[in-house]
Amino acid sequence: MDLNLRKAILANISDNNEQQMEATIVDAIQSGEEKMLPGLGVLFELIWQQSNEQDRQEMLEALVQGVKQTH
Repeated sequence: MDLNLRKAILANISDNNEQQMEATIVDAIQSGEEKMLPGLGVLFELIWQQSNEQDRQEMLEALVQGVKQTH
């Protein structure tokens, strides 16, 4: 991902409160548009960086379960 894209995404959400952030995430997922994937990726990167090992393990388990359910 281009670093400028990451910075642009972060700039667009930098003033969002929790409700606005949730609305952004829900909208991106519900729209199903490919163009929303980089933004979700940047948000996941932030979550991952702010998480401890236990939280990361729980996310990994949820991801594995989610992938298994879609196939």
